[in-house]
Amino acid sequence: MLEDISSALVELSDPQKLQDLINLALSQNIPVSDIIEKGLRSGLQGVGRKYEEGEYFLSELLFAASILDQVMQTLKPRLGMQTQTRARILLGTVRGDIHDIGKNIFKLMAESAGFQVEDLGVDVDPERFVQELTRLKADILGLSCLLTTGLPEVNIVVDKLNQAKIRNNLKVLIGGNAVSEKFARQIGVDAAALDAVQGVEFCRRVIKHEA
Repeated sequence: MLEDISSALVELSDPQKLQDLINLALSQNIPVSDIIEKGLRSGLQGVGRKYEEGEYFLSELLFAASILDQVMQTLKPRLGMQTQTRARILLGTVRGDIHDIGKNIFKLMAESAGFQVEDLGVDVDPERFVQELTRLKADILGLSCLLTTGLPEVNIVVDKLNQAKIRNNLKVLIGGNAVSEKFARQIGVDAAALDAVQGVEFCRRVIKHEA
């Protein structure tokens, strides 16, 4: 079923067909988190591969994003909003990277888990992360990076946090196709999330530990 959802998105099927598949998956008690990560996210990765191979163009990417937005609006209530915590997450895609689908999925799931999320969007300057962290006093900083060319930007943000002497006051989580646990260790951040579910689980552990 999850493969069918993924394929429907890759093939840019009629949004209603994709919604019908999602409704069927829900009726079979497949977790919403699995539908998002193993169905929709997998499908988006397939769309991305077709774009890289020249089979799809920008118009197809935008259409895939619009389909995703439609179905996510129906899934969001089913995630079940939990009691809001005082924990704050500052989120953004690093400078030079304009991808936001993975970041947006993480944001949706984190908010549903009760976190307050401040999203700075894409192509965020390192200095702005520092400024907003100082203003918000966030507990967790989430840095999204899909492109390998953006990895040095992640390191720059961490350096700026150290220079501003605020690194020790928060946890830093990185995510996106370009990052890895090895890279996280190399630059001294707290964790790398390979998907949105892992990212939210890390945030939960942080707050539970600090409680």
